[in-house]
Amino acid sequence: MDIASTQKFIERGAHKGKGLAVFTSGGDSQGMNAAVRSVVRMGIYLGCKVYFIREGYQGMVDGGDNIEEANWSSVSSIIHKGGTIIGSARCMDFIKREGRLKAAFNLVTRGITNLVVIGGDGSLTGANLFRQEWSSLLDELLANNKITKDQREKYKYLHIAGMVGSIDNDFCGTDMTIGTDSALHRIIEAIDAIVSTAYSHQRTFIMEVMGRHCGYLALVAALACEADQVFIPEDPVPNNWVEKLCKRLQQERKSGQRLNIIIVAEGAIDREGKPITAELVKKVVVDNLQQDTRITVLGHVQRGGSPSAFDRILGCRMGAEAVMALMEATPETESCVVTLDGNQAVRLPLMECVRRTKAVSQAMADKNWDLAVQLRGRSFARNLETYKMLTRLKPPKEAFDESGKPSEGYTLAVMHVGAPACGMNAAVRSFVRNCIYRGDTVLGIHDGIEGFISGNIVKMDWSDVTGWVAQGGAFLGTKRTLPGDKKGEIAARIKQFNIQGLLIIGGFEAYQAGVELYESRSQFPEFCIPLVVIPSTISNNVPGTDFSLGADTALNEITEICDRIRQSAQGTKRRVFVIETMGGYCGYLATLAGLAGGADAAYIYEEKFSIKDLQQDVYHMASKMTGGIQRGLILRNEKANDNYNTEFIYRLYSEEGKGLFTARMNVLGHMQQGGSPTPFDRNMGTKMAAKCLHWLVENIQKGPANTPDSACLLGVVKRQYKFTPLEDLKAQTNFAQRIPKQQWWMKLRPLLRILAKHDSTYEEEGMYMTVEQGEIDSENVI
Repeated sequence: MDIASTQKFIERGAHKGKGLAVFTSGGDSQGMNAAVRSVVRMGIYLGCKVYFIREGYQGMVDGGDNIEEANWSSVSSIIHKGGTIIGSARCMDFIKREGRLKAAFNLVTRGITNLVVIGGDGSLTGANLFRQEWSSLLDELLANNKITKDQREKYKYLHIAGMVGSIDNDFCGTDMTIGTDSALHRIIEAIDAIVSTAYSHQRTFIMEVMGRHCGYLALVAALACEADQVFIPEDPVPNNWVEKLCKRLQQERKSGQRLNIIIVAEGAIDREGKPITAELVKKVVVDNLQQDTRITVLGHVQRGGSPSAFDRILGCRMGAEAVMALMEATPETESCVVTLDGNQAVRLPLMECVRRTKAVSQAMADKNWDLAVQLRGRSFARNLETYKMLTRLKPPKEAFDESGKPSEGYTLAVMHVGAPACGMNAAVRSFVRNCIYRGDTVLGIHDGIEGFISGNIVKMDWSDVTGWVAQGGAFLGTKRTLPGDKKGEIAARIKQFNIQGLLIIGGFEAYQAGVELYESRSQFPEFCIPLVVIPSTISNNVPGTDFSLGADTALNEITEICDRIRQSAQGTKRRVFVIETMGGYCGYLATLAGLAGGADAAYIYEEKFSIKDLQQDVYHMASKMTGGIQRGLILRNEKANDNYNTEFIYRLYSEEGKGLFTARMNVLGHMQQGGSPTPFDRNMGTKMAAKCLHWLVENIQKGPANTPDSACLLGVVKRQYKFTPLEDLKAQTNFAQRIPKQQWWMKLRPLLRILAKHDSTYEEEGMYMTVEQGEIDSENVI
C-alpha cells in the first residue's frame, strides 16, 4: 500500500465519526467498483461514517435516498463487476451555484466534509470549485436558516481527494487511469478474434476505438496486435499518408501476409485538423488497392466487461490512498488527486494536473504536435517511438553497401532459458525486426542452453516472427537447463557463429545463466560479449525488476478463474474456496491475485504464519458467514509452508467450519502459464527488446566486454527501464529460495488484510498501523 510519508500513528478508529462520501461521475470505467469498495472499507477501518452518493453530482444535488450510508457488506462481491454500482450521471444542476448550494446543504445535514470523487478532469474540476466555494455556500445556508451556527462552525472545511476513472488514459500526472487496462483487454480480445477471420479471407480490417481527444488506446492496441497503421489525434499522419499506407499494404501482401489491421482513434485527424474516419480509410484502401476491407466499430464494448487484475489492484490502492489523504488533510491542504507513478500511488495537486491536461488540448489546437506528445508523458512518447520503429517500410540505405550486404551490421543472438511465459514471443519479434531494420543478422537459438550446445541456431527473417505478438508460450522453445560444465561447448558455438551480442529472455534460470556466463569470462574469452537478460516469468521472482514479462497475464488468468469459482458458489450458500497458485517461493501471484479477487487471506512464504494465525482466519471466516456474507476465498502460494500445505488448510477449514460453511480446494497448476498475453505483457516485451538491442549495439561499439556493466539485466524499477549489472544483483538475491531479498509488493500485504477484515472484529485490542515513508507497517494487521 502506498501512503504519503508521515510520522504519526493512525489507530484503527482514530477518525471515528468523521463523515466521508464517495461518488462516481462522468463516463464509467472498469475498476471504479474496486475503488469504491476500497474507500468504503478503509474509511470504516479508520472509524469514519461512510456514505455512497448515487448518480454522481446529480445525487448530491437531489439528496434524499441518493445519499446512503454504506457498511462493510454494501461493497461485498462488487470488485469483479464492471461499471459502477452507485451509478454515474451528467449533471447540469451542479454547474449552477444554486445546485451547489443544495449539494452543500445535503452534505452538511449528514455531517459529510470529506469527498472522494472518481471521474475525469471535468468531475475533478467541479469538486475543486465546490471546495473553493464551500465557505460562502455555508454562509448563505446559515443566512437562510437552513443550517445552524454550530453546523456552520463544525463543518466549515471541505476536503477533496480525487481518482481518475477514464478508459482513455487522458489525464496528465498519472501513468494509468482506472479503466484503461481493461479497455485495452476488450480491444485486444476483439482484434485477436478478428485476425482469424481476416486471415481466412485475406481481408483488411479497420478498427475504430475510443479516444476522442487521446490516442493512447489506439496506440497501445496497435503495438499489442502488430497493426499496420494507427491514426491518433496527438501525432497526425503526414500529408502523403495515403501513398505511404498503400505502399505498406502492398509490400506486406507481396511478402505473403494475408491480412492487415488498421486502427483508427475516433478523434484521429490529419495535419490540417480534418477528421480521419474509418470510412475514409476504407475508401482509400478499396479505391487504390481493391482489397476486401471491413470496418469494426468497437464503441461501448470497450467500457464494459469485468475489470482486469491491474485495474482492480489500481482501484484498491488508489481508494485507500485517497481516504488516507483526506484523514491527514489540514485546512490549508489543497485538493489532491491520487495518481500512479511507476508502482507507487502518489498524491498530486489536483488543479496542477488538470492544467497540464488542458495544455495537451491547447497544444493540439495550436497544431504543435511534438509538444502534445511530450505533454502526454514519457510512456506515451516511448510507445509512439517503439511503434514507429517496428512499422518502418524498409531498412535505411546507409546500413547496406553497394552489393546489398550489411555494411556495419552485427551478429546478435536471442534465446530463452527457464519456463515459458506470455510476452516472450512479443519480445523476440521486436528484437528480430529491429535488428533486421538496422542491418544486423539475428540468430534464434532454439531450446535454450541445450539448443545452444547442440547448434540448434537459425538465422531469423522479418516474416519468421509475423503474428508472434498475440501468441503465448515460447516459439523458440525453452528449457530450464543452465550452462553448468558445458560452458566450453557454448563458447565454441559463440565463436562458430561469430555471435557479438546475446539476449537471454527468461525467468530466474535466465538470470542465473547470465551470471554463470559472465563469471566465466576469464576462463572463456568468447563470453566477453555484451549480454543482457529480459526477466520473463509468471512468478515475478527475478531481482532488479518490479515486473517480469508474463506475470500480468498469469495474474489475470488467476483472477478470472477466481471469478468463475465465485460464480459457481452463488447457488451454494456459505462456501469457502482454498486455491493454490504457482510462484515457487515468491508470493507475488498469491498476494496480487488476493487483492484483485477480494480474497480473505493469502498465505505466502515471505510472511511466516502459524497454526494460531490459521485458526484466527477460520474464526474470521465464521464471523463473516454469520454476518451475511456467503462466500470466502483463500489463496495459498505453492511453497508457502511445507507442513501447512493446501490440503491441510482445506481440511482445517472443512473441520472447523462444520455447521457454518463448507470448503473446496483447487490447485490451478499450469493454467497460469497459458492463455493469450495481456496488452501489458505484449507492450512491455516489445519495448524491452527494442531497448536491449540499442544497449547491445552501444556496448559492442565500446570494444571487448570485460567489465561488469557489459552483462546486465533490464528491469522496470519504479517508472524507469533500468539496466543493472548482473554482478550487482547477486547481493540482492536469495539464491536458496530463488527470490529477491527486497520485494516492493510486500507493502501491499496490510492492504489485503484491511480490505478483507470484517467489521465484527473491529473491537480487537491493539490494532494499529504505523504510516511512515510511503508504506504501512502493522504489528497485528498482517
